[in-house]
Amino acid sequence: MPRIDEIIAEVFGYPPTDQSDRARRHREKSLCPFNNKVPNCTKDKAKDPLGVCSIMHEGAPVITCPVRFREDWIIADDAANFFFGEQVRWTSLAEVRLNDEMGKSAGNIDMVLVSYDDAGKVLDFGALEIQAVYISGNVREPFQFYMEEPTGRARADWLAQGNLPRPDYLSSSRKRLVPQLLYKGGILHAWGKKVAVALSRSFFDTLPALPRVAPQDADIAWLIYDLVDDEGENGRFHLVRHEAVFTAFEPSLLRITSPRPGKLEHFMALLQDKLDKRLETPPDTSLIDRPF
Repeated sequence: MPRIDEIIAEVFGYPPTDQSDRARRHREKSLCPFNNKVPNCTKDKAKDPLGVCSIMHEGAPVITCPVRFREDWIIADDAANFFFGEQVRWTSLAEVRLNDEMGKSAGNIDMVLVSYDDAGKVLDFGALEIQAVYISGNVREPFQFYMEEPTGRARADWLAQGNLPRPDYLSSSRKRLVPQLLYKGGILHAWGKKVAVALSRSFFDTLPALPRVAPQDADIAWLIYDLVDDEGENGRFHLVRHEAVFTAFEPSLLRITSPRPGKLEHFMALLQDKLDKRLETPPDTSLIDRPF
């Protein structure tokens, strides 16, 4: 049966096994070390936050909270280099509403990076979208079990083995990534503005192979990150960029949204099996009692 530290990778920014003063303080006060909009974690419920930044899957951490990507603002630096190049004055604006032609909201952009001149005038901008991974299963129960006694339960066995949390990459792409690119990305592309997408390596690996272009020709930069543990910090994980993949807008969107069909003969066999079962079942010819 799995242990708590084999289910949950980070609690309020620290491994469950980390019993340092800093880790304990973050747990006791529900603090977020990754530049949340307020000092505290606000995931799921502000008054009772689900302080799980990442879960373990197949022995590796998977980021499940978008705020986790804000560590040291690496994603902002990487996106700004794609949008503006170096030696440009820029800053970031969070949760900026994007409207369509009719004034209806197409959603909020996670982060807009703007370059500006000495007088503070906006010169250019780009959109940074952060794609964490949805979870299937229940992560709150093992989290609460751990939080009741963090010192003694970090390596405790989790007896309720059913419904363990795991990354749901398919829902993450269909319910969030694809709509983001279709609506918000479509508007930005029509304006000739670039988009950067920050996501974990394990998530990117589930997407179809995207046709790549040179950075200077790209509309989208896929900023791909890993969590790497540091044994010198009680095994704490740090965000590290694994790779940047550059693509044009329409070819990458077409590749992601195009279904990858299975074999026709498999579907025909399924239909044949269902038809055989239908024909083998005799019709219900039982008589109904006369009502009169």
